[in-house]
Amino acid sequence: MENILHLTNDGSHTIYSKITEENYHSDNGAISESNHVFIKNGLAGINKTEISILEIGFGTGLNAFLSMLYAFENNLNITYTSIEKYPLKLDLVEKLNYAQMLNADKNLFLSLHNSDWEKTVSINKAFKICKINADLENYLYNADFNADLVFFDAFSPKKQPELWTENIFKRIYEIMNDDSVFCTYSSAGIVKQNLRNAGFRVKRLPGPKGKFHILNAFKA
Repeated sequence: MENILHLTNDGSHTIYSKITEENYHSDNGAISESNHVFIKNGLAGINKTEISILEIGFGTGLNAFLSMLYAFENNLNITYTSIEKYPLKLDLVEKLNYAQMLNADKNLFLSLHNSDWEKTVSINKAFKICKINADLENYLYNADFNADLVFFDAFSPKKQPELWTENIFKRIYEIMNDDSVFCTYSSAGIVKQNLRNAGFRVKRLPGPKGKFHILNAFKA
C-alpha cells in the first residue's frame, strides 16, 4: 500500500499513511505543528548544551531536522535516537519540501534519512543520530541510555492504542533523566491518565492551529 504526499495549510508537506489511515502531520501545517509541539514547547526549554533526545516515530524526519537546525542556531550538541518500525521509502522522502520551506540545505535533510540504521552517525559537529528500526516495546525494554527530552510522535491513540499505554510510559519514565521533559501532540484523556499513572507530572498547553491542547509531562 503506497503512502500519499500532499500539502498542508502552511505550505509544507505531510504524508497520508494508508496503513493507519492517518497523516504523519497535521493538515493545518506540518512544520508549524512540529515547531510548536516539539521545539517551542520542548527543545527550547531544555537548559543544557549537551542534550539527549528520544523520538518515538521518525516518520518524515521533520522533528529531527528541526532539532538539528535549532542545534546549529543555539550552539547545542544533540544526540538524537529515533525509533521507527516502518521507514519511508527514499523516493518519497526526496519529494518532501521541508528544506525549501525552512531555507535550509536539502542535503542535510536527506542525510538524516540516508544515514545507516542501528548505529550512531555524526551528521555534523552539532548533531548525531541513531535510527532504530524496531518495535517500540521490544526496544524500550532493552534500551540502555538516558533521555533529557522525549518526542512522542506516534500515530494517534485511536490508530495505535498499543503505543500509548501506561506500561510504555512507565518504561520511558525509567530511561529519562531527572528534570527531563516528555512532549506529545495528543491531549486525549487516556494519554493524560496513563502518563500520570506512570509517574509523570502532566501539564496541558495551548496547541498549534487547529488543536486546542498539547501535553508536556515531567519527571521530577
